[in-house]
Amino acid sequence: MSRALPKYNKRRVAIIGGVAAVALSGAVIAGSALAGETSKSNSQAARTKASPGTVSCPAVAPSLPAIPASAKAEVDRNLALLDTQIAEANKRLVDTVGQGGANFAQNAIVGPLKDKRVATINRIATAIGRTAAKPTGLDSLAACTLNAGGAAGGGAAASPSASPTQQAGGNTGNTGNTGNTNAAGTVSCPAVAPSLPAIPASAKAEVDRNLALLDTQIAEANKRLVDTVGQGGANFAQNAIVGPLKDKRVATINRIATAIGRTAAKPTGLDSLAACTLNK
Repeated sequence: MSRALPKYNKRRVAIIGGVAAVALSGAVIAGSALAGETSKSNSQAARTKASPGTVSCPAVAPSLPAIPASAKAEVDRNLALLDTQIAEANKRLVDTVGQGGANFAQNAIVGPLKDKRVATINRIATAIGRTAAKPTGLDSLAACTLNAGGAAGGGAAASPSASPTQQAGGNTGNTGNTGNTNAAGTVSCPAVAPSLPAIPASAKAEVDRNLALLDTQIAEANKRLVDTVGQGGANFAQNAIVGPLKDKRVATINRIATAIGRTAAKPTGLDSLAACTLNK
């Protein structure tokens, strides 16, 4: 009886050990599966949060009247430019995820896109108006909307204008803003009039109108610097105000050169006067 007992104990130990090993293996498998699900869930959440969204803009071509043959090439070129501007804005949304404050995408990408579209649409209307009735009301097609690319949250935080910082787990709110925090500053732009050649009488009204527009653009930029103090990140003023101002000035200066060039030698090199600097 005493010799049989050790054998029984050995079998009992072996059985218990086997059960424990099976239980441990099950726990490891379950843990691995859970870890895999958690990892996949986190990965999906990260992809959702990092989605930059896209811009959506009204189509311009369907609202145009019959296009004179003499204007077709210029109109087609500017319609293609509208598509390029949208593609560039969408690319910038991707490239700037995690930058700026809550309204970065709206202020630095969608707002400037509208300004570019206004200038391009005006060129389309002007081209048609040279030999036919100039279409009006097309500026209403310039504004675009920002479509959120994921479900990062509700309200303002759901759009990429809020999500780049929140989505990437970076700044929340507007911490670390050194670009436009205290002093609004002003923009300083080169004068254009002194660099113009003699202006033909037929172009004087259009040139004067666009020179006045250059002053208006500077005044609007300075007002926006005041109105947006405390918004955006370190490069907010440069990206959302000074950069777009250059784009506006390029379009306006080109109109001045074109007006002169209709009846005289078209001035060149004026684009070098478009860039402005920010004085703090």
